Amino acid sequence: MHYFSASIERAVDELSKLPGIGRKTAQRLVFYLMKIPRQDVEELSRALIDIKDKATYCSVCFNITENDPCSVCTNNNRNRSLICVVEEANDVVAFERTGEFKGLYHVLGGALSPLDGIGPDSLKICELIQRIDDSVHEIIIATNPNAEGEATALYIAKLVKPLGIKISRIARGIPVGTDIEYADEMTLTRAIEGRSTL
Repeated sequence: MHYFSASIERAVDELSKLPGIGRKTAQRLVFYLMKIPRQDVEELSRALIDIKDKATYCSVCFNITENDPCSVCTNNNRNRSLICVVEEANDVVAFERTGEFKGLYHVLGGALSPLDGIGPDSLKICELIQRIDDSVHEIIIATNPNAEGEATALYIAKLVKPLGIKISRIARGIPVGTDIEYADEMTLTRAIEGRSTL
């Protein structure tokens, strides 16, 4: 049973297709959009259309960009001997926010998940191997610390090791600001394994 107008129902249906947005959240967003000035809604609409019209994937690292190759790949100040392998473009954003990593990136476009039909050919793994030349000294695997991310890391390591390139995995452990008593056993195990010298 529909309690709203057809246009509101359609907007709720479309917004609820977004990841992490259920029907109730979609309804709240639609009612918020009803309250704000038309110009703000038009700006939002234009911004969403611009994503589809202007944003693309970098032909080198597969990060999202408006210029191909992207600004990271064309920046001569980046350390070209390091490639950090991540699952998605939003992972690049997370690393760049830290201001600490000065190497290059490679975005896989997901992680291995046979149950979901995502195999090696679905990801940008072959393109990663093709990028490795004499200038690359280390591949840093920064996939998520879950079953899919671990499987992806192991698969890539198996392909890269015969090339004689150093391959490393980002450290995992206790998040900053968390009490140890609230950490699960796996997190504590990873924290002990990834300990560093003071």
